[in-house]
Amino acid sequence: MTDFRSFRASAVVLRHADWGEADRILTLYTRDQGIVRALAKGARKVTSRKAGHLQPFTHVTVQLAKGRDLLIITQVETINAYLPLHDDLIKTGYAAYIIELLLRFSYEDEGANPAIFRLVTETLDRLEKETDAWLPVRYYEMRLLDAVGFRPQLFQCANCSREILPEDQYFSFTAGGVICPRCGEGIPNLAHISLEMLKYLRHFQRSSYKEASKARPSLEVQK
Repeated sequence: MTDFRSFRASAVVLRHADWGEADRILTLYTRDQGIVRALAKGARKVTSRKAGHLQPFTHVTVQLAKGRDLLIITQVETINAYLPLHDDLIKTGYAAYIIELLLRFSYEDEGANPAIFRLVTETLDRLEKETDAWLPVRYYEMRLLDAVGFRPQLFQCANCSREILPEDQYFSFTAGGVICPRCGEGIPNLAHISLEMLKYLRHFQRSSYKEASKARPSLEVQK
């Protein structure tokens, strides 16, 4: 018979906060429950076996027990610690950025989204292994927007719905998409977007990471 008071979860540690004299509260993104918060008792003690497994950006398997107010972490094993992300300040910054984006677009009790979980672990893996973070981070941004329902509109004008032609365009962050030159003349606060820039945005939106990695945008387009 299944014990619903305790369960295992594959999770990424997003952040932690001190609690009481020796405990920590962890924010985890789990594959099967989405965002959850859990208490790691004694995690700040020098003798704690859990502490090393519960650092931010770590992919873990945790055993969670249902407490009165919070889930309790009873066991934890590291699947991937992504150690280079902790040893390189620039990589640490990029990892913190992708976690911050995830937190801004997620909330507790929204439920599982395995596509986001896979995207996060794959992006951490790419940041760990690749020397240039530009592509892993840009690809993550585009795919995260897809997964949370904010897919940018890149093929029709976000104002008049006409098909976007191969020419320089505008972009509206408020409307969430490209604005054609005809509409763009009368709308304030638009960003200019070149034909080449639009080409790469579309490429990242509809390609696998392997296909996207073949792109060679200029430094100007990257900026």
